[in-house]
Amino acid sequence: MEKIKNLKRNTFVLIIITILVLYFVLKDDFNDISNILLKVDLKYIFIAVIFYFLYIAIRAYMIYITVANKKKFSLWESIKHNMITQFFNGITPFSTGGQPMEIYMLTKHKIRTARATNIILQNFLYYQIALVIYGAFAVLYNYFFNIFPADSLLKKLVILGFLINTIVCIILFLIACSEKFTKRCMKCIVFLLDKSNIIKNKEETKNKWMNRLQEFHNNTKSISKKVHMFVLGVSLNLISLTCLYIIPLFVLYSFHDFTSLNFINSIVTSAYVLLIGSFVPIPGASGGIEYGFLHFFNNFISGGMIVAVLLVWRIITYYVGVVVGAILLNFDKGVDDN
Repeated sequence: MEKIKNLKRNTFVLIIITILVLYFVLKDDFNDISNILLKVDLKYIFIAVIFYFLYIAIRAYMIYITVANKKKFSLWESIKHNMITQFFNGITPFSTGGQPMEIYMLTKHKIRTARATNIILQNFLYYQIALVIYGAFAVLYNYFFNIFPADSLLKKLVILGFLINTIVCIILFLIACSEKFTKRCMKCIVFLLDKSNIIKNKEETKNKWMNRLQEFHNNTKSISKKVHMFVLGVSLNLISLTCLYIIPLFVLYSFHDFTSLNFINSIVTSAYVLLIGSFVPIPGASGGIEYGFLHFFNNFISGGMIVAVLLVWRIITYYVGVVVGAILLNFDKGVDDN
């Protein structure tokens, strides 16, 4: 019941923020933006939507091959679960709801919790590494070609975001590969929980968690020997991010502008915008991500055009995932079953 209340509250907050964001971006140039939107070429919107679903499908495929049990888990199930994950990421602050839901959905397919956690952590590590690689490329590209203003506060936040993502990547790698590091972290957590009187039996809790940790690392050791899986995981996530990062380019094409933005600038700018989103503690990073988009893409697009591109891009890359994920969640008996 508490989880349902939280979902309703987060969804309500999301709707209010969306209305406010729409008001502020449309209030000054409503007629101009409306005229631009009415002239949209739908074939480029269709291409942009295809790239979004390719982004989803490629990430889902990595989960599918990591599970490696077709009897328990099909490719369609993986894609469906990834869309449901988009819903939970979209309605929770810092996108924190997605991974726990993915683990829960995997356990519904009779995959042990430790194994499910390992699968999600492993794929999240691949994603973070790909994110850091793209972040490094974007920062270096801007350093050499200076496509954004040198005194930009947001640009400094992007660099901070890149450093934070790098640190997260290192911590995930240590958790996955260093049993000693993870045990020390777990002992510290148990100690703090015991001192805070959150747990009743310190030794029982520690032993229970240590057993689960041992099972988790047994799974990790068997996977860490497969170097090709690591290379494949990072490579496919780089391809999936490329699909996501070029969507603004095709949205701009849909408004008959084929010169203002190129492939590389779309990737670099999108990488900057999405790194900014990691700082916003609101479902969907609403407000902050729109501000970052307008600020960075303003170097290539201006006036009502940039707002029109923002609206369509946001619908494709955020609201489509939230809506489709919510629909699939309601029809997925495996998730509702308890």
